[in-house]
Amino acid sequence: MTLYEILLVVHIFSAIIGLGPGFVMTFIAKKSSTMSELRHAFYFRHKIHIFVMVGSTLLLVTGIWMGVLNPILFRKGWYTISIFLYFVTLAAGPFVLKPIMKPIKEILRTEEGEDIPHAYIGHAKQLYVVEHVTNVILIIIIGLMILKPF
Repeated sequence: MTLYEILLVVHIFSAIIGLGPGFVMTFIAKKSSTMSELRHAFYFRHKIHIFVMVGSTLLLVTGIWMGVLNPILFRKGWYTISIFLYFVTLAAGPFVLKPIMKPIKEILRTEEGEDIPHAYIGHAKQLYVVEHVTNVILIIIIGLMILKPF
């Protein structure tokens, strides 16, 4: 196997490890009906997020490395658009998702009863919309990678 082929295999496995869990992460806390369930759900979301971060980092590194080994990729629309969209999804983490998660984490930390407060519901709706949008972008990227339309 060439270095490029090894990178491609790592890239594909990174997508499975990093993106797969990210697609289900959104749905883990949606059905929680008590604060205990919600805390437990966000605990699992945090653990899953580790896979997402490792896989996402490997995806970026291997994807760019393959472009360095095969510079013609930088002239392909599907490749450059995929990288651009990937950076958009990565930027969503610290610039959009983190500010939404801050009050959610505070609610999880301070709420004493078992009833889920209304303040959480508003923040959760925002969180889920952003996560669904990033998931759609990732599906577009996967489609571009598979189909290589232009």
